[in-house]
Amino acid sequence: MRRFILPGLIAAAAVALLALLTFGVSQQNDTSSIDALVHQGKFPVAPNSRQALPLLGKSGKASLADFRGKVVVLNVFASWCDPCQAEAPILTKEQSILARKNATLVGVTYEDLSSASEQFARRYHISYPVLRDVTGDFVRSFGTTGVPETFVINRRGRIQALQRYPVTTQWLDQTLPHILAEKA
Repeated sequence: MRRFILPGLIAAAAVALLALLTFGVSQQNDTSSIDALVHQGKFPVAPNSRQALPLLGKSGKASLADFRGKVVVLNVFASWCDPCQAEAPILTKEQSILARKNATLVGVTYEDLSSASEQFARRYHISYPVLRDVTGDFVRSFGTTGVPETFVINRRGRIQALQRYPVTTQWLDQTLPHILAEKA
C-alpha cells in the first residue's frame, strides 16, 4: 500500500497543477476585462461612476462622477499593505502636480478599518480625496482582487491606463502626460 502513496500524491499534484494552469489561461483570454480592453486601446467607461462612497475622515459622500472633466488617478490601497506604504509618498507628490493640471488623485480604501486608513492618510500627508469602499463592491467592479492598484480615468470618464501593482514615478511620468494633454 505504501508504494502507491507517492505515485498517488504526484498524480494528484499534477492534476491540481493542470487545473490551475487551465484556469490561468482561461482568465487571460477574457477579452471583456478592463485590462484586455485598455490593452486593445478600447477604453471602457469607469464602472460604478455614480456610486457615492463615504469620504474618509469627513461627513458626506463622493462619486467618480463628481470629478467628471478632470483626469482622475484612482488608487486602491489599504493601510496594512506594505507596497501601498511604499507608493504613498510618490502619490502624495504627484497630487501637487496633478492639481495644477485640472486633475486629481482619488484614493479608495479596500478591506481596511476607517481608523487605520485615517492614520495612514495623516502619516503620508494625503491631501486628495479618499473614498471608503465599505462593501468592496466598488473596487471589485474594476476587477480588483488586491492592493495596490491604480486606474487612470480620462476627462470623459474612461479608463485609459491601469497598473495592477505599485506605481512608480517612472510609470506616472510615462503614462500621465498624454492623458493630461487630451481635451474633454
